[in-house]
Amino acid sequence: MPQIDFYILPTAETDARLTFACKLTEKAWRLGHRVYIHCQDGEQRMQLDERLWRFKGEAFIPHDDAEVAPDSDVALGVGAPPEAHQDLLINLTTQTPPAFERFARIAEIVVEDPVVRQAARQSFRFYRERGYPLQDHRLTRI
Repeated sequence: MPQIDFYILPTAETDARLTFACKLTEKAWRLGHRVYIHCQDGEQRMQLDERLWRFKGEAFIPHDDAEVAPDSDVALGVGAPPEAHQDLLINLTTQTPPAFERFARIAEIVVEDPVVRQAARQSFRFYRERGYPLQDHRLTRI
């Protein structure tokens, strides 16, 4: 049963979700976890791809498109996650991600944007009603 973490960021800027996804991805990847980042659409995947390449000046996070290289340690996708991924799923969509139940952890990144907040509330209820362990992390800075 996956642990579901809601990271509540102190901003309404939806772009902050991508920045925090990079931070979370880097931490998990350095700890040896495989990460699947579920993107809203191809444009968001492209933006995240560019950000991961230049996330830190001295290093980058190796990653690939899930459709091209499903076995990559960090995969970005818009559809169902590759079978090889079961560690961490970072959800950047406003929907419950497909095949979420096979992951050990799921990260939902929330900003104060009304659309994102409402979707997060619905996701929280969805997971809670099914008995998944939930944790929220209210961050004071990004």
